[in-house]
Amino acid sequence: MTRSSNLARSIALALLAGCGDERENGNVALGAKVYAQHCAACHGARLEGQPEWRRRLPNGRMPAPPHDESGHTWHHSDDVLFGITKRGLVPPYAPPNYESDMPAFTGKLSDDEIWAVLAFIKSHWTSREVLDARAEMTRNMRKK
Repeated sequence: MTRSSNLARSIALALLAGCGDERENGNVALGAKVYAQHCAACHGARLEGQPEWRRRLPNGRMPAPPHDESGHTWHHSDDVLFGITKRGLVPPYAPPNYESDMPAFTGKLSDDEIWAVLAFIKSHWTSREVLDARAEMTRNMRKK
């Protein structure tokens, strides 16, 4: 990345962080470190997910999805993403008895570390389409 594109990205991230609540201002650098230690083995070092992530594995479980814009992570609210990370894919985030390889990180990661990982992941969502969709989702959530 060029110096000017790094600056533009930093400005965009700062503006985005200012538009959300305090969790949006998570420590992206800490999130990158925690993601590398706890998430990258399944979700990919470049947030690319596991191969054929939309197709069930022989054991019936789903592969780890990408966290980049090619996946569906950005379709979920921050609170849902936090809940899934903290508690795993259990109700209300999945149907009862849903089997998943996604572990719960309660007791392994602090809430601040989870929010930092989410800030890191979200820092990779930069397309106008994704940013607009997430802004609309946020507006709709605040209306409830």
